[in-house]
Amino acid sequence: MTIEPHLIYAEVSLDIARREFQAALDKLSGAGRSLPESYILLLLQARACIGLGRYESAVRHLRQCCRIAPSNQVAWQELIEATVLQAQQREEHTVVLFDPVADEFEQLSIALSGFHIPQASESSEPTPIAEQKQPFPDDASIAVPTESLANLFIAQCAYKKAIRVYTSLIQIKPSKADDYRQNIDRLLEKL
Repeated sequence: MTIEPHLIYAEVSLDIARREFQAALDKLSGAGRSLPESYILLLLQARACIGLGRYESAVRHLRQCCRIAPSNQVAWQELIEATVLQAQQREEHTVVLFDPVADEFEQLSIALSGFHIPQASESSEPTPIAEQKQPFPDDASIAVPTESLANLFIAQCAYKKAIRVYTSLIQIKPSKADDYRQNIDRLLEKL
């Protein structure tokens, strides 16, 4: 190994360019004893440490560089980059706690990603008149029988349905049973 500092720096720079970061640190450790306050030595050590993912050491070396040469923007810029890398490395190693709300949102997101809006079965065309006039069958149950409904069925000539309504009304209002029976007799004559 060469003893001249500029040759050592050249060899180390070449090692860093080849991404041989550990070899670069090994060469710099021997030179560091004879040149402890060398700006270039500290800068190269920081770059090798960054290459190995040792961001804490890199930040320490770059701070020394900034202390030695405070007006040199290279060291300041690399210090910022190393500090960001150090913070990102710490974030990667932090334990992520379980968040039930975030987990539920994730599950809902997965469930909704497969959702498709159903095709509308209705068309914009109106219902044909023939379909509109289809009455319900005569034997269909009438949920709410009233005198008005019976009169409506009579007006529509749906006499069997009117008779059913009056029959139901006899059970609901026995006080008017005689009137309803007379109406039923009249409707039976029309059938």
